[in-house]
Amino acid sequence: MPCDAALPARADIVLPCLDEAAALPRVLARVPDGWRAIVVDNGSTDGSAELARSLGATVVHEPRRGFGAACHAGLLAADAEYVCFCDCDGSLDPALLTAFVRRIASGDTDLLLGRRRPQGPGAWPAHARAGNLALALMLRRRTGLRLHDLGPMRAARREALLELGLTDRRSGYPLQMVVRASDAGLRIAETDVPYLPRTGKSKVTGTWRGTWQAVRDMSAVLREPPVETVRAARAEVSR
Repeated sequence: MPCDAALPARADIVLPCLDEAAALPRVLARVPDGWRAIVVDNGSTDGSAELARSLGATVVHEPRRGFGAACHAGLLAADAEYVCFCDCDGSLDPALLTAFVRRIASGDTDLLLGRRRPQGPGAWPAHARAGNLALALMLRRRTGLRLHDLGPMRAARREALLELGLTDRRSGYPLQMVVRASDAGLRIAETDVPYLPRTGKSKVTGTWRGTWQAVRDMSAVLREPPVETVRAARAEVSR
């Protein structure tokens, strides 16, 4: 496993997993030394959970299907000061997260996102890129953030994420994290990361139907009122 002696503290990496046995050995081999890989099994039937456990990962079972359900189960299982998220399909390199954590620990930003840069044909289908661009533009109108990607690779302090009260358990989870972090006044930045063709077929962006479902989930998140507005309205009603 990659080692970086300059790391400020241990981090947990949440790896949502649904039938990723083919990619797991390579992904887990890239987890930095001293960090914990939390593989959240979301109903795999290919032995992913057993394989991950045999390779030294902490395995959490989340029976509720959904990317957000898996990610949040991993967040709740984490206990390190810093928590990172990364896809478990081999498209992203977990070793890159050492630089993410270093920037957060230095006070440079509070939530750091990986801006995916496709490496070769097939890494990022055109329909998935189009959906991502549309969401980035809607996010800019909602929050003012000038982000280019809402990808799955990211890092933040665990307590900061827990305080956001994330509720989406489907494809809207990554976007809800960004929206609520912005509403809470957290500093959000992005950094380029290479994006490789995934191992196996995507459960979300591999099809037009999956992409449309993800866009629909995320659009619903953008229509949510700010959390503070909801709290103020509830307080007014309770008077």
